Amino acid sequence: MATMDKVFAGYHSRLSVLQSTFDKNPLARGVAWIEGELVPLHEARIPLLDEGFMHSDLTYDVPSVWDGRFFRLDDHLTRLQASCAKMRLQLPLPAAEVQKVLVEMVAKSGIRDAFVELIVTRGMKGVRGHTPGQKFTNNLYMFIQPFIWVMEPAVQPAGGKAVIARTVKRISPGSFDPTVKNLQWGDLTRGLFEAVDRGAVYPFLTDGDTNLTEGSGFNIVLIKGGVLYTPDRGVLEGVTRKSVIDVAKTCGLTVKIEFVPVEMAYSSDEIFMCTTAGGIMPITELDGKPVKDGKVGPITKQIWDAYWKIHWDPTFSFEIDYATATVKVVTNGTKH
Repeated sequence: MATMDKVFAGYHSRLSVLQSTFDKNPLARGVAWIEGELVPLHEARIPLLDEGFMHSDLTYDVPSVWDGRFFRLDDHLTRLQASCAKMRLQLPLPAAEVQKVLVEMVAKSGIRDAFVELIVTRGMKGVRGHTPGQKFTNNLYMFIQPFIWVMEPAVQPAGGKAVIARTVKRISPGSFDPTVKNLQWGDLTRGLFEAVDRGAVYPFLTDGDTNLTEGSGFNIVLIKGGVLYTPDRGVLEGVTRKSVIDVAKTCGLTVKIEFVPVEMAYSSDEIFMCTTAGGIMPITELDGKPVKDGKVGPITKQIWDAYWKIHWDPTFSFEIDYATATVKVVTNGTKH
């Protein structure tokens, strides 16, 4: 996979440059925005009694920066605002101001490949005992750190190991809306432990009714007969999954978003996971047995290449001007 080698070589080169600045720039290891102030990430503090910490009464989103370009930031902010609305939260800053702050944070850190997180919490007052129409003062926390990999680059060429979880199922959509990105990870954490106990890394959780849902921070895509299948119930509507759908259509491939039975996973030609923190992550072993021939399949490779290619496409990303801490604009006045 020549494209994979090129993408990862560029990443490692940029990471090496960043690491050389760790002793010079206190923000290079990560930077947080707390109550309007920028602080080194390891020094960031939040109020202990914030309802987000006390009761996980929050929502969040995770955009990314790749090679100095914010990728699909508008999509992430739109989803964050939708999640806030579903939870009766409100993003404390206008989206345009959030973008401005994030760009400044990235520029001051010097990080060119970044994991970015925005968290909106209920704030210091809980819901219990509130009166109808009462306004809450919601809190916003933002931080940036060097890119995080759900599946490390060294693993991706050969693919990872997954299991269909047996001891835990995904929380019901009737209990918590899975389209709201949340930190209620009890089921996902149990799945992670089970995966390791069974000699794997990644758990695929079911809905308890023989259908796949999602994993611990990633969507699942099965490929069978040249068609891509991904679950539509009990899952986050991932921005990376959206990118998969976009590039698959460009490649002339069919994507079906529907109920996906567990049994299909065992007869699939290819399987991959997708998330911001890692992109397209091939799975070549499921429940201790190889997926097809145990190698990364041709369609997974095609999607992998196309997914990373659009990171430099101005339709999906914009460049950061690190010198001025602003969005780089081309001569016609549009984002580059």
